[in-house]
Amino acid sequence: MLTVHHLRLSQSERIVWLCEELGLDYELKLYMRRADNNLAPDEYKALHPMGIAPVITDGDLVLGESGAIIDWIIAMYAPGTPLVPGPDHPDFADHLFFYHWANGTFMTNGMMALVAARMLQQQPPPFVADRMAKSWAIVEKRLGEADYFGGAQLTTADIMMGFQLTTSRAMSGQSIEGMPNLQAYLRRIGERPAYQRAMAKAEPGMPPKLD
Repeated sequence: MLTVHHLRLSQSERIVWLCEELGLDYELKLYMRRADNNLAPDEYKALHPMGIAPVITDGDLVLGESGAIIDWIIAMYAPGTPLVPGPDHPDFADHLFFYHWANGTFMTNGMMALVAARMLQQQPPPFVADRMAKSWAIVEKRLGEADYFGGAQLTTADIMMGFQLTTSRAMSGQSIEGMPNLQAYLRRIGERPAYQRAMAKAEPGMPPKLD
C-alpha cells in the first residue's frame, strides 16, 4: 500500500495533491509539528535519514524528496498520464523547466530569504533579494503566457510549484498584490476538485492560501 506521510504545513502536501489528481488508492498519515520548535516530531524524523518532508512508504520502499516521489508514483501507478507531457509534446520543455525550477531555484531562494528573516533578524542579502524578485517576475510572466506552468493543462510542474505559491506564502506573508496572472491561476487551482480534496485532507481546518 502506498502511504503518504504528510507533515502539516510542509511541501509533502504536493504528494497528497498528486495522489488525488491521479485518483489513487493510498493511505495518508498526518503528523503535527512540535509545539516547542515547530519542527517535525521524532516519529516523522525516524522515517527517513534526512528527517524532513516529504516521505512515502510503498511496501518495503522508503522514499524522500518531492521530485523523486512524484517520479516514482507516476512510473509505478500512472505511466502515460497527461500530467507528464512526453518529449513530442509542445509543452515538454516548459514542463521540464518549471518542474525542476520549483525546488532547484524558486523554493531555494525563498528558504534563504526566510532564514535571513527569522534567524539573522535582517533583510535577505542583496543577491537573494534580486533572485527572489526575478523569480516572482518569472512566475507572473509565465502565467500570462499559459494557463499552467507546464503549458495548456495541469502537469506535475504545477504540483511542484503549488506549495511555494500557497501554504509557504501563508507562513511567510509574501504578498501577490499586483500579480493578476498569478491570482487568476490560483483561482483556477482552487476550483479543482482534486486540489480541494487534497487540502481538506492534508490541512484540515486551514483554508488554502489562494489570494
